[in-house]
Amino acid sequence: MFAGTASDVGKSVITAGFCRILAQDGYRPAPFKAQNMSLNSFVTPEGLEIGRAQAVQAEAAGIPCHSEMNPVLLKPTGDTHAQLVLHGKPAGSQSAYAYFMGRDRVALWEEVRGAYDRLARRYNPIVLEGAGSISEVNLRDRDIANMRMALHAGADVYLVADIDRGGVFASVYGTLALLPPEERALIRGVIINKFRGDARLFADGRRQLEELTGTPVVGVLPYFRDIHIEEEDSVVLRQKHAVHKPGAVNVAVVRLPHLANFTDFAAIERAAGLHVYYTDDPGELAHAAMIILPGTKNTIGDLLAIREVGVDKAIHTAAAAGVHVIGICGGYQMMGLTIADPYGVEGEPQHVSGMGLLPVHTVLTREKTTVRRRFRFGDVAGPLCEGYEIHMGQTVVDGAMGQMGSDAAGPRVDGGAMRPLNFPVVEGEAPDGYGVADTIWGTYMHGILDNQAVVKQLLGVDIPDYRAFKERQYDRLAEHIRSHVDLEYIYSNLLRR
Repeated sequence: MFAGTASDVGKSVITAGFCRILAQDGYRPAPFKAQNMSLNSFVTPEGLEIGRAQAVQAEAAGIPCHSEMNPVLLKPTGDTHAQLVLHGKPAGSQSAYAYFMGRDRVALWEEVRGAYDRLARRYNPIVLEGAGSISEVNLRDRDIANMRMALHAGADVYLVADIDRGGVFASVYGTLALLPPEERALIRGVIINKFRGDARLFADGRRQLEELTGTPVVGVLPYFRDIHIEEEDSVVLRQKHAVHKPGAVNVAVVRLPHLANFTDFAAIERAAGLHVYYTDDPGELAHAAMIILPGTKNTIGDLLAIREVGVDKAIHTAAAAGVHVIGICGGYQMMGLTIADPYGVEGEPQHVSGMGLLPVHTVLTREKTTVRRRFRFGDVAGPLCEGYEIHMGQTVVDGAMGQMGSDAAGPRVDGGAMRPLNFPVVEGEAPDGYGVADTIWGTYMHGILDNQAVVKQLLGVDIPDYRAFKERQYDRLAEHIRSHVDLEYIYSNLLRR
């Protein structure tokens, strides 16, 4: 298990790296994280939802992802509430208090333990990832993700600390000091992550930390910017560009308060000649050649938030000027005439007007669609592409609202007299999404911009073969870890069991 002194210390990436290393060395590893909290998720081949990090780790291990790799996923819908996804399927929404203090913790513990046991019968070794800090003493008796899981698995635990944020001695020493003896006995070593500069300068610090804790420092990993591994933590968004770049083809992603699946844009971020930036500043949107309304876990709340600061008006102005405006998932829902939440999926039941860019209506439903798709982009003769859907809602063209139990009217659609386009076309199924012009459309298809044919047609640029690109990054990450971590020591502990 790779556990942490805090959130965002690098556990997910290090876990992915070890999944790759173990696979390279002839083992059959699989990742496991009992409980994950993230708005970035993915769909398994069986049509179940898991955290994106575990899908990435499975990809690094060279195996298909499965819901047992992440049995509990929490998707925040606000500051105090989250949707609970259990074994890949929605199991209702709860407040943080109800989730952590409720009586269902015993049942959840049984579920995650069972998922681990089933996974461990098929793969060896299992590479576990902890959640946040392992020393939250107020939550220890309700823990289902950290040291309780490590005890069940009998895992060798390596504590990951982020030296870049400062306070590494206090964080490591305090984390270990707060562990009870049975948990402390599982700790095999410490990995110092994100070290800047010459690691030889930390030689004394390494020795002092080992003397203070009685625990070996098994590696000091240098900070890197040239290895690109998809991350799911929204903290990563703070590091992304927030303003346009003069002279480039600028693509603006609207920074929504509950932006989900920002990995939808990882491929185009690497395209030569494109500059992808994330903003909720109406002035910055004016410089974009394309504006993307991304997915969200709170469609209505985020629509009202961007409307309050004038983003919707800036998007209307851009659309009228011929700028590409596309919506993905929740962003697609926002572009329509109305959004209704009669069942309180996102909170209190409500009904709001959309942006009026597309002649569609959306009703949020209790059932979630989670499915992988193959589709032909643009029309039935277009290139075959891949994507996936994760959404709670049905979207229909204006005039079909009777099928959804609503007759509410919305604003007029800009450009409504133009020829409607169903877009893109799903192979063997009804078209997904809708457009009123080549430049104004929406779709439920996550991952649509990972496809070379789509990006080439929309923006006239090539993107790297994203699958091959990711494989190279996993290999580079594995080599980075091999160069700076004592693998012989880690293997000696693993093989001794």
